[in-house]
Amino acid sequence: MESQVRSVPLPLVRTNQWFIVVSVLFTWITKQEWILAIPLLAGLMGLFFGFNPVMRLAKLFFRKNPAQYIPEEWDQQQFNQKIAVICLAGGLLSFLMNWTLLGYVFTIMVAASAFIAILGFCVGCYMRFHWKQYLYKRSLNKQ
Repeated sequence: MESQVRSVPLPLVRTNQWFIVVSVLFTWITKQEWILAIPLLAGLMGLFFGFNPVMRLAKLFFRKNPAQYIPEEWDQQQFNQKIAVICLAGGLLSFLMNWTLLGYVFTIMVAASAFIAILGFCVGCYMRFHWKQYLYKRSLNKQ
């Protein structure tokens, strides 16, 4: 019996990545740190409730059945979203506490990772792969 892997259509993932990049850029341009709260809340809703409003809105514009788009693994996307949420929260809190340099460090990391993923290389996927490799090797050593 074949098990089905849960997935997310690539256009939804790309929309979320672009939303993060654009939100960070608007934050830098306008110096309005509250803008980071929008992708942060969307990411938190996705993690805790399985409902990301950015992705849900983007899904309304699909011209094909969601299953007809290139799939992205759900677990990987959740891992990537956790990293994005941590960086967005770190950036927002840092800016609110006037730790500007740290705010830029966090927001540069999340914007760069999202943009690099749009270009085709997933930093979170790379990190998760190596983390899983480490855990596997560690489990072999315990036997």
